[in-house]
Amino acid sequence: MSQLNKDILFLLFEELQADSKSLFSCLLVNRLWCETGIPILWRNPWRYDINYTNKCYLFFIISFYLPVGIKEFLSSQGINFPPISYQTPLFDYLSFCKSINVNVINSIIPIGSSLAYNQFLLQQEFYNLLITTCPEFKYLDMRPINHQLFYFPEAKTRLETLYELNCNTSVEPTYFYGLARICQNIQKLIIINNTIKVNPGIAKLIEAQKNLKNFEWKDNFEEYYIMEDPYKETLLALEKKANILNHLQIFFKYVGGGFDHRLLQQILPKLYKLRTLIIEEDFIYFTDNQFKMLVYHDIEILNIDYISINAASSIIENSGGHLKELLLFKYYDYFEDNFNKDSLNFIQKIYVHCPLIEYLTLTFPPTKEHFTEFEKLLKVCQNLKSLLLFIFNLDIKERNEKILENGEELLNILIRSAPTNLREIRFFDDFKFSLKALEEFLEKWRGRPALSIVTSDHIYNTEYYINLIKKYKNDGVIKDFRFVPCHEIY
Repeated sequence: MSQLNKDILFLLFEELQADSKSLFSCLLVNRLWCETGIPILWRNPWRYDINYTNKCYLFFIISFYLPVGIKEFLSSQGINFPPISYQTPLFDYLSFCKSINVNVINSIIPIGSSLAYNQFLLQQEFYNLLITTCPEFKYLDMRPINHQLFYFPEAKTRLETLYELNCNTSVEPTYFYGLARICQNIQKLIIINNTIKVNPGIAKLIEAQKNLKNFEWKDNFEEYYIMEDPYKETLLALEKKANILNHLQIFFKYVGGGFDHRLLQQILPKLYKLRTLIIEEDFIYFTDNQFKMLVYHDIEILNIDYISINAASSIIENSGGHLKELLLFKYYDYFEDNFNKDSLNFIQKIYVHCPLIEYLTLTFPPTKEHFTEFEKLLKVCQNLKSLLLFIFNLDIKERNEKILENGEELLNILIRSAPTNLREIRFFDDFKFSLKALEEFLEKWRGRPALSIVTSDHIYNTEYYINLIKKYKNDGVIKDFRFVPCHEIY
């Protein structure tokens, strides 16, 4: 492995760029590995899930690039720079950097000083240094920020190449107005709505974009009732991007009388080029007919929290056969009279219209007809990687013996027909497997790729099941077997 050429190493490290532990380890193999990995690591050095407040070396490296005069001035203000920051580093790290993350920079600033004024000075010099030194910027996370970056020298040249912006609505509107003048080629915009006040700057920033493909909005405030509509101007601005917007993810909290739900109902059908639609809501005001108006021929990822099976079937039927993820967690028609018929139709729609499906949520009663159609689905959908299964029998209250029989039938179907790509199965506690049936299933699964199983049934947390699971984990049949509360199984 240590003799691989640089081109192959680069491709391998590209796949590891989000895995800090593996990438850091690769840097220690030899000089070639290190020289190949450093540019990838420093492309976006703030992205990793690590405690940056303990990473003094990041502060030291950035400090090294500060001009001597600036460093002397900051030192005179009581800011500490360790001796290592005056030593020449092995690489020109900032020449690889294409991003700024305000949160991470703010977290390492106290290494130099604990005083608020000194930290403000350091922030300003760090931002100015990055803006003037890094050759181009692709990613900017500015939650929160106290400095208007677009006023720094060379800001226009650097920021006009911005690809992804992550921000929150507590930033002053004037900041977004300034960014809108410079950054007009943003392709991914992530908004964290952390205030109940309307921020008109967000809409202006959206309107200025010429190639906005990906938009995410997530509410993150405590109030559940507001008088103003925080979404209206943003949704209207997104409507104007219908011919270029491919990915939409929104999480709206319940906001009482402040939100006109009809606007969302009117705009979603117009976003006809969507390939991703994720709607996470604490409330739902869509009827089945309104869902049926959502016709997306290019849709690949569909994730809607509250939707009827019948409405989901309509969207699937109108899709173009490209669906890869269908995650519909919180159906609200479990106890409707037509649940059995609709759930059967839903399974059939999937294997007819979704041959490429990889991640799937299914809800159906344990009838012979449903199991037969489920097996057809497994045989057709050979790309399937992950299943989330719910079983609801509304006709009768089943005895425990019958529930175990249903579980055994399901396991037999999986052994007979599960695609080779299947790696994960999630079960709600309506599925139960006897110790014997589970052991037979795992034994027959031997030789296939290791399987991850997640369940919410406490029975698997008992001694005999724990011992059985441990055995097949040690044998490499099971990669992971987790018992989690119901709300964590999604």
